[in-house]
Amino acid sequence: MRILITGGAGFIGSHLTEALLKDGHQITVFDDFNHYYDPQIKWKNISGFRDDIHLIEGDIRDAILVERSFAIGKFDTVVHLAARAGVRPSIQSPKLYFTTNIDGTFNLLDACRHHEVKDFIFASSSSVYGMNEKVPFSEIDPLNRTISPYAATKLAGEQICSNYAHLFGIRCMCLRFFTVYGPRQRPDLAISKFTKLILNNQPIDQYGDGSTARDYTYIDDIISGVTAAMKYHDSNFEIFNLGGSKTTTLSQLIKLVESACGKDATINIADEQPGDVPKTFADVDKAQQLLGYAPTTPPEFGIPKFVEWYQSNCLS
Repeated sequence: MRILITGGAGFIGSHLTEALLKDGHQITVFDDFNHYYDPQIKWKNISGFRDDIHLIEGDIRDAILVERSFAIGKFDTVVHLAARAGVRPSIQSPKLYFTTNIDGTFNLLDACRHHEVKDFIFASSSSVYGMNEKVPFSEIDPLNRTISPYAATKLAGEQICSNYAHLFGIRCMCLRFFTVYGPRQRPDLAISKFTKLILNNQPIDQYGDGSTARDYTYIDDIISGVTAAMKYHDSNFEIFNLGGSKTTTLSQLIKLVESACGKDATINIADEQPGDVPKTFADVDKAQQLLGYAPTTPPEFGIPKFVEWYQSNCLS
């Protein structure tokens, strides 16, 4: 298949690109290499397969470039991973998040409509559950209280997908990722930050009393879920949780990273951050039943694997 992967040079995107190349697909990566974090990290992500892909360096907000890319690429499937990421930065720059994550998603779906691309995979987020008090989170839960612009843009993206599936027959699968980690993880995320600081004997910030909890999902499990969703054709629109189906508190996470690093952390206690939800926890029954999704790497195994990768690839 001819597959377009937006954000294909990022953390999740580069892993997916590698997996799909191994399966023999023709891959076009669309990425703007923006400065949210060091662009050289993304270039390094794709260095091992740069010659095997077609690369478009551009912004999904550029409707003309998106249209031209579709006209040339004649894609069979689009996997839309590109987004302005991060809850906290979205509070500082909401307009940037709305224009990128909503307008950009619209541009891609409209290009699918005009160029008869019938398969669209959308990377959503567990943040859409917001202050949902029922756990674990299920795809049928009402979503009434998103608490960050980032979350609002992801929920809007799901709704746009629903529109295009209903009106134009584009098969849209919306995948709600739960705190993905593993090799190549973005440097701004907790596990990566904690690992770097602990290994360099620098203090880490713990926001709150350590009781907040997340459903951490190892990258290999996410890739298996995405590729399974790409093959699922029994309906025209679905939403799936892709998580580890297990919660880990912040305090527990720090202990796991300390153990993997072989060092104790110096911890600064800080106030909880606006936009952070107290808990995420994925009900993955639907993904298990319809996609055969079965996460296999809990944090007790995944974090040591990440730290080993970090020590081999990121230490000067």
